[in-house]
Amino acid sequence: MYIMTIMTFCIMILSSIIMTLASIISKKSIEDREKCSPFECGFDPKSSARLPFSLRFFLIAVIFLIFDVEIALLLPMTIIMLSSNMKSWFIISFIFLIILLIGLYHEWNQGSLEWAS
Repeated sequence: MYIMTIMTFCIMILSSIIMTLASIISKKSIEDREKCSPFECGFDPKSSARLPFSLRFFLIAVIFLIFDVEIALLLPMTIIMLSSNMKSWFIISFIFLIILLIGLYHEWNQGSLEWAS
């Protein structure tokens, strides 16, 4: 019991020392070059936050997030395949891929996948 308390206390002290040292060493100037450069979306970080937002950028970001989540859902399917009923796994995987392909086709028809217009 006492050993765990001492270990926890030592870990907390060590992590506090490391965080303090990192904070002291990594002090950056307020007028850093990266801080003054525009974000990836093209906004000036020092200007007002109430500027109109590019709808094209927003749609591309949402499509990226959707396909990112899709990959996170598709990867475990290969692991589940070995421990589940093959027929039900195939049906579920097929339905999931069909829904994704229908969504991709819809985005393609709407012109959301056009990077430059």
